[in-house]
Amino acid sequence: MTEYAGELMAEVKAKNPAEPEFHQAVQEVVDSLTLVLERHREFRDHKILERIIEPERVIMFRVPWRDDVGEFHVNRGFRIQMNSAIGPYKGGLRFHPSVNLGILKFLAFEQVFKNALTTLPMGGGKGGSDFDPKGKSDLEVMRFCQAFMSELFRHIGPDTDVPAGDIGVGAREIGYMFGMYKRLRNEFTGVMTGKGLTWGGSVIRPEATGYGAVYFAEEMLKTRKEELRGKTALVSGSGNVAQYTVEKLISLGAKAVTLSDSSGYIYDEEGITREKLAFIMELKNVERGRISEYAEKYQGAVFTPIDLGLKYNPLWDHRAECAFPSATQNEINGADATNLLRNGVYVVSEGANMPSTSEAVNQFLEAGILFGPGKAANAGGVATSGLEMAQNSMRISWTREEVDNRLFNIMKTIHEVCYRTAEKYGTPGNYVNGANIAGFLKVANAMMDQGLV
Repeated sequence: MTEYAGELMAEVKAKNPAEPEFHQAVQEVVDSLTLVLERHREFRDHKILERIIEPERVIMFRVPWRDDVGEFHVNRGFRIQMNSAIGPYKGGLRFHPSVNLGILKFLAFEQVFKNALTTLPMGGGKGGSDFDPKGKSDLEVMRFCQAFMSELFRHIGPDTDVPAGDIGVGAREIGYMFGMYKRLRNEFTGVMTGKGLTWGGSVIRPEATGYGAVYFAEEMLKTRKEELRGKTALVSGSGNVAQYTVEKLISLGAKAVTLSDSSGYIYDEEGITREKLAFIMELKNVERGRISEYAEKYQGAVFTPIDLGLKYNPLWDHRAECAFPSATQNEINGADATNLLRNGVYVVSEGANMPSTSEAVNQFLEAGILFGPGKAANAGGVATSGLEMAQNSMRISWTREEVDNRLFNIMKTIHEVCYRTAEKYGTPGNYVNGANIAGFLKVANAMMDQGLV
């Protein structure tokens, strides 16, 4: 680490204490940008990186709501408007008990670079609440979403900030929040993405992140004249990202053998077929059941419950060539990375945001495997959100084939930009450096053009 980078990280940690995820995200970018900042002294002179690290605006508010038995609750709501140099703030809303300021700042910081890579004019933001929709009735979720939007509506708009869904925020939650926004503002605009297809949504939006992660993996394999067909894949999570990762893997002739939720994971050596995937979608999206029910239905599948005493996740300890971490941040640690490499995995495409710890990433890079970091590999979700924004602006709807083709081309372009940028800066095959440098340069040049604002 250079003296400048060391001083910068010391300042970041001092100004943002007890925010380890944010420190981790910033450290990764700082490490990648050493060569850039040496070649482009003007970025250091104008404190461009320091300005990107500091949010343009942090909004925090209380969210009081009442449950079905009349008891009152108070949750905390957030919106981090990180950077608007290349477009309106864009990023999801997460409803989960783990949500806090540090996690949302890390997600918003990552979003700035991810959105820049999509080729679409979108800035970076993130938000959410420590509210947990699990176990709540539809009416309770509706009352919470309406209370949340009664404050958030003041800070968003189609040309200002366009939120989307994330963990805990699906079509139901988006619908309730959009309805409240429309009532409060008395206008129907494309202020949110992930909307229902009959009222402004886009086809492929639920599928986009998973599809994109698979498209990115396929593009990485092409650099070695290989393809996904015939390969075995480990997939974590069981939400939209994981489900549609599996769906696209099946379409391309690969075999997914794992899925998980907060209770544990299933391993199906025969592979998750379309029929089995349909069962999982019904189980998770409609019945809101547990992944263990898969093993109860399909003989040969094994369910392993979470063991908090283990220092590794056994999901990542199976023979495979590919891995798609699609659950949450830092789900792959150093021990998991060792297991993945030992079991033959040489393609890792991150469907979640920063699912690999710094130690795990370093192992992947040192081993020379094909590693697609989240800000590049999972950009398909926000890319399709951008396509939804475009359709809303033009008051049109594209077909499934049109949106999927645009998504594929965006992911292909992201891969190409990351690959070429990594080569240009002397680290061929290092998609982490390629993604960080390419995203930074786009935002940095826009900030230089716009002056000190």
